[in-house]
Amino acid sequence: MISLSGIARQPVDLIIPARNERETIVAAIEALPGETFRRVIVVDNGSTDGTADLARGAGAVVIREPERGYGAACLAGIAWVAGQAEPPLAVAFFDADLADDPGRLPDLIGALGDDADMAVGCRAALAEPGALDPHQLFGNRLACRLIGYATGRHFRDLGPMRVVRWSSLERLGMRDRTWGWMVEMAFKAARMDMRVIEIDVPYRRRRAGKSKISGSLVGSTRAGFKIVTTIAALWWGTKKGLPG
Repeated sequence: MISLSGIARQPVDLIIPARNERETIVAAIEALPGETFRRVIVVDNGSTDGTADLARGAGAVVIREPERGYGAACLAGIAWVAGQAEPPLAVAFFDADLADDPGRLPDLIGALGDDADMAVGCRAALAEPGALDPHQLFGNRLACRLIGYATGRHFRDLGPMRVVRWSSLERLGMRDRTWGWMVEMAFKAARMDMRVIEIDVPYRRRRAGKSKISGSLVGSTRAGFKIVTTIAALWWGTKKGLPG
């Protein structure tokens, strides 16, 4: 079960988007470092396998977002947090597949220090063989390079495990409801000159289930197209002075 005794010391909430992750969701919640999070929010993104019930039984707050999409799930989690009486210091994001090591989340939280806006787990350097497919590596590098060309800010990875200060998350005004979510966050953070700290973290093969993106070349291609078009739209909006 999730310990809540660290609320006063560490007001950080965790959002876990999940769709059909019954084989890993309980293990993911139970693997979280104790007394790290005030609340663990699992956003059930249209699961049909009982993921929500298992997450609730493991002690998480469960909310539903039937519109499928990584960004839609994250936005639903943020909206729920925003509706609570006391905002957190920061919000962490973690995928339910346990590819990232939840034991490194406190390192990311600590990296925020007094003035950083965001801490991101970078996967490539410590990824186990086969954890990242060649097309994933290529797409990630391409996205980072395009963001660098468009903003002058160069990131090493767009990994999903990250911690964002709440005040900074509000400034970002996130909108993307699909797989452009992390690209939008990186692009806007660069444009707003936010301080982003990148930390090398282990990355493992999925323990079970099938990736919604990298499970097939078609899925990866669609995600790659979405990432490129998101960067183009954000760049064009910046050039025209449009809101993000």
